[in-house]
Amino acid sequence: MQLIGCDFSSRPSRRKPIVLAQGTLTQGRVQLQALQTFDTLDAFGDWLARPGDWVGGFDLPFGLPRELVETLSWPTDWAACMDHYTALDRAQIREQFSAFCNARPVGGKFAHRAVDRPAGSSPSMKWVNPPVAYMMHAGVPLLRRAGVHLPGLHEGDYRRVALEAYPGLLAREVLGNTSYKSDDKAKQTPERLLARRELLGALERGHTRLGLRLVASHALLNRLADDPSGDALDATLCLVQAGWAAQQHVVGHPCYGLPPCDPLEGWIVTA
Repeated sequence: MQLIGCDFSSRPSRRKPIVLAQGTLTQGRVQLQALQTFDTLDAFGDWLARPGDWVGGFDLPFGLPRELVETLSWPTDWAACMDHYTALDRAQIREQFSAFCNARPVGGKFAHRAVDRPAGSSPSMKWVNPPVAYMMHAGVPLLRRAGVHLPGLHEGDYRRVALEAYPGLLAREVLGNTSYKSDDKAKQTPERLLARRELLGALERGHTRLGLRLVASHALLNRLADDPSGDALDATLCLVQAGWAAQQHVVGHPCYGLPPCDPLEGWIVTA
């Protein structure tokens, strides 16, 4: 079974591209076969729209918190909500989300999806550090235009299945709160390199609750370890999460391992 894992950027460039990990699932092994990068959203959208047969994990939110949507009186149907949301520009999003937060008490500024707590993820309405709201604003339209299938949210081409993934969920299982990456050169330390190697070692041995082993060439493993930004490694973590989802589908799970969830908010695979 073909797999992909995506580390997404809402403003990709040569310095900070979208990274796509490609591989296969065979008998409990996720084989990383290639890493591909995209410098523009259009180039990535063109790739997504190609005919294919894959299950993919994408590191960007697919839905907004219901509490936020209802407070703002936006449509509560997912497709209509995404139409409304992506029609706004970033300044409008920031203005409306900031007003929402300013009206709430300290300690509860952001609205959260039900999945945020079990996944340990940032709220999908967050527009800074990290700007996941902008990632959704840029990424979800690409997935919709490509016609892919979003289990639990949107019917599409069942041969191209896109799932919301979160590499931090799998990384923390191995490393706890130890940092393994940074875009800041001053923080690209030997300690973070050692953490990436520890994480890769655990994945190769299959020492996570997903029960899958990562297999890759020495060249690819070195590339993952030597990338201080962690982008290639994050794409690979999403690849492994997609492998778990594909495995659930093979054994008969109707929704790639996703539990019953709010059809507006969606869910993060493996959470």
